[in-house]
Amino acid sequence: MADKQATRDAYGKALVALGEKNKNLVVLDADLSKSTKTADFAKAYPERFINAGIAEANMVGVAGGLAIAGKTVFVSSFAMFASGRAFEQIRNTVAYPKLNVKIAATHAGITVGEDGASHQAIEDIALMRAVPNMMVVVPADGVEATQAVQTLADMKGPAYLRLGRLAVPVIFDENYKFELGKGVIMREGKGVAIFACGMMVAVALEAAEMLKTEGIDAAVINIHTIKPIDVELVSRYAAKCGAVVTAEEHNIIGGLGSAVAEVLSEHCPVPMARVGVMDIFGESGKPADLLVKYGLTAENIALHAKSVIVRK
Repeated sequence: MADKQATRDAYGKALVALGEKNKNLVVLDADLSKSTKTADFAKAYPERFINAGIAEANMVGVAGGLAIAGKTVFVSSFAMFASGRAFEQIRNTVAYPKLNVKIAATHAGITVGEDGASHQAIEDIALMRAVPNMMVVVPADGVEATQAVQTLADMKGPAYLRLGRLAVPVIFDENYKFELGKGVIMREGKGVAIFACGMMVAVALEAAEMLKTEGIDAAVINIHTIKPIDVELVSRYAAKCGAVVTAEEHNIIGGLGSAVAEVLSEHCPVPMARVGVMDIFGESGKPADLLVKYGLTAENIALHAKSVIVRK
């Protein structure tokens, strides 16, 4: 895991590659294309790129119109504004009629860093997974992000793709195959199951190594698709391990932790702990410092793993 890449960088490159193959692809951005990396597509295919300005709601409405006209549409802004400011349009204009619009939101979570609480989306997964017809995908690295973009472009209907600002470890290689709705077993184990998404997958793998030194055999599962969640895999590893920890760069309310808890409560109740932002706003700071402050660390995952094992 030596190489690092931001999932937003992978997104920008993936769009350019898709633009060559799919002449029907149109990309919209809310005046943040240099940051969201849609500027790469704008440079390659200016006739299929629209800068909607700082008008996210209008951007999503325009995207809906383009989708009705038969286009495959990706719209981008920071996650805070894509999911929050344009929520009504996403719900009523895109999701309700099941239009072929992908909301590719970057700068999610507290690793936005110095921009602070106003820009750190910790509620976006909760908002988007509560919308009927909406798929929610959170790639763990650049390889997975690239394949997720390609898969969502081929799929008809609405989706929310959550991307990050920070360069994160590349954990997959060229042999990886992304499959929508199917979790990925990153590491086998039977002592505790750690379900993670996004940048926290790499952190969960670190936690598993720490636990190994203490004689604890931890399984790590990448749940890249929050909705529809892989009910079978979550249930199977909960039953196998008898204890579960979730890890996400999101509020512990409404995100991966809540989704897994819903599965467990209906299919396989076992002791569980959630690692994430503990229902508080973020603040301005260096991403590495914020991750420590908010407990999004391998050490904290390991600590919670040991706590649920005791409760078996």
